[in-house]
Amino acid sequence: MPRVKVARKSTATDMTAMCDVAFLLLTFFILTSKFKTPDPVPVDIPGYTKTVQLPEEHIATLTIGQSKVFFGITDIPLRKVTLENVGALYSIKFTKEEEDIFVGLPEFGMPIQNLKTYLDWDVEKRKAYQQPGIPTDSASAQLFNWIREARKADASLNNAQLRITIKGDSKQEYPTIKEVINTLQRQKVNKFSLITALKAAPK
Repeated sequence: MPRVKVARKSTATDMTAMCDVAFLLLTFFILTSKFKTPDPVPVDIPGYTKTVQLPEEHIATLTIGQSKVFFGITDIPLRKVTLENVGALYSIKFTKEEEDIFVGLPEFGMPIQNLKTYLDWDVEKRKAYQQPGIPTDSASAQLFNWIREARKADASLNNAQLRITIKGDSKQEYPTIKEVINTLQRQKVNKFSLITALKAAPK
């Protein structure tokens, strides 16, 4: 008796579950990722063979480039309190709208006397403006006051010690960096971090 041949059928794989997992992972990575904010000035950071991961909170960054100094704080509530305190030192009152714009700035660099006008500009004008940097001279003490008030605000709000990091251009002239370090030392801040790029160790 002849054997009955069963017709072969191709195997069908349902990929619906795999697509769901892929989109869930993609959504997770997008929502948890932190995008790098552009530097206010081009900074070619020096290379180093060892790296230490910085915490994500209680960090203040001093960016130095083109003889300019820019100041930024990671914690948004801390930015607002620092702005209020520094404004009080110079008898400058910021409106609620100006404060909201300021806390959205990752970094800034200009004299406090120009900051209120800058915050009143529209977005396009602020983007086009070349900020001159925060004055570092001891006479005006503006950089000194920004750092001091940020440290005081972090201590009162979070009972934490603000960590200072310096991101300097590897080709930056020495006097500007020296002035920044002197400003920190006047506040007895002798421990700070330098942001570097990872490079291969010498063989």
